Amino acid sequence: MTSPTRFAAIDLGASSGRVMIGEVAPDEFRVTEAARFTNRPVMLGDGLHWSVLSLFSAALDGIAAATQEAPVAGIAVDSWAVDYGLLRGESLLSVPYSYRDSRTERGLQLVDAVISQPDLYTRCGLQRMPFTTINQLSVDRERGMLELADSMLLLPDLFNYWMTGRTAIERTNASTTGMLALDDTWDLELMGMLGIDPGILPPLIEPGTAVGSLLPHLRDHHGVHGDPHVYAVGSHDTASAVVAAPLAEGAAYISSGTWSLVGIETPAPIANEEAERANFTNEGGVDGRNRFMKNVMGMWLLSESKRTWEADGSSVELHELLNAAASYDREVPVFDPTDDVFYPPGDMPKRIHRWFDDRGIEPPEGRVAITRCILESLAEAYAKTLQDIERIAGRAVTQVNIVGGGSQNGLLCQLTARRTGVPVVAGPVEASAIGNLLVQARAAGVLHGSLDDLRELVSQVYRPKRYDP
Repeated sequence: MTSPTRFAAIDLGASSGRVMIGEVAPDEFRVTEAARFTNRPVMLGDGLHWSVLSLFSAALDGIAAATQEAPVAGIAVDSWAVDYGLLRGESLLSVPYSYRDSRTERGLQLVDAVISQPDLYTRCGLQRMPFTTINQLSVDRERGMLELADSMLLLPDLFNYWMTGRTAIERTNASTTGMLALDDTWDLELMGMLGIDPGILPPLIEPGTAVGSLLPHLRDHHGVHGDPHVYAVGSHDTASAVVAAPLAEGAAYISSGTWSLVGIETPAPIANEEAERANFTNEGGVDGRNRFMKNVMGMWLLSESKRTWEADGSSVELHELLNAAASYDREVPVFDPTDDVFYPPGDMPKRIHRWFDDRGIEPPEGRVAITRCILESLAEAYAKTLQDIERIAGRAVTQVNIVGGGSQNGLLCQLTARRTGVPVVAGPVEASAIGNLLVQARAAGVLHGSLDDLRELVSQVYRPKRYDP
């Protein structure tokens, strides 16, 4: 038996972050949570921003606490996509914006004035979303910020820079920017059309690249024991989550968290006219795979509803609400969770109510009915998305793997099986962190083999729960 090697995954979500420790050997894989911390955007005079400094500090404090027991050989970061920091020299020019800030609509207008969505799609294969990096950068250009910037780093790459001093952009996350061509190179012509200096983009690196060692002053300041390497992994959290999805032949995946990413793995992008009309996206995966998928609203609908209900000081227990929703025996109507009206923060129940009112449909009343309505609507959106995938990709979906936090929601999993008509396999829950750790371990030589080999290890360690239609 080989003694396990320890690795640390910094897994950042839109509402919380965590440090997960993986103990890995060729025949062994264990994951424990070392730290969890809140991620709460801050509204300033110029918009909604991420508290990146507190996130960075909390992450390294979590790693320091974990290394009191034993050192870690590696550290890697995964997070949501598209958001970034602009640097001049070593300094951050401004606090990174949240993709939910309203400036993204202006960015969409600026890009639309230069290139049509169909033409843009043939270049990058991304679905039309207001918060895509290229839209946000267009706003920065209009405001004069790009004239001051030497480099742009997506958030995991920004953390890697702070940890090692090396600037680079990992490919899976780069594929979400709208600036990466379908051949996995920066689209310099497109950036020229939009007035974005390509000189701000650092070199691309692959998942599994050793970025550097954790800088000594950070080890000393936070009390991190050992001398860990920093690795690039599938730094878009969905790319890491799909690594940990034990996909069987004919399986689709749903990475379920704040967002629901519904898709399949393909050997190459599908960027034809039919895919563009259906608003599908092509994003990079580990080992050169392509993720052909669609962003569907996720647990954001429920978490924002819960936040609204608790605004008067009352407490809403989510498990009690879900149990009551599972027992709710009346029919509820469904809404379209991909409608942009549900995208910003705010009173979600009121917006759901208005969505039905605007269409002359009787809306659900009360917290339990609204909760059931949200979950039924998500399941219906998943089913429709999978039908589109079957039509466009020309292959049948025979199973759905739900990974991430939503895999714990038994009602959502059962409703998804019912509405899709195929079995749902749920788990693992911490899929992004698990995928992060597996790629680190392979990069360090602790594990070997293909992506399929890594998934086989996940299947051996985590026994998913099955829901039949």
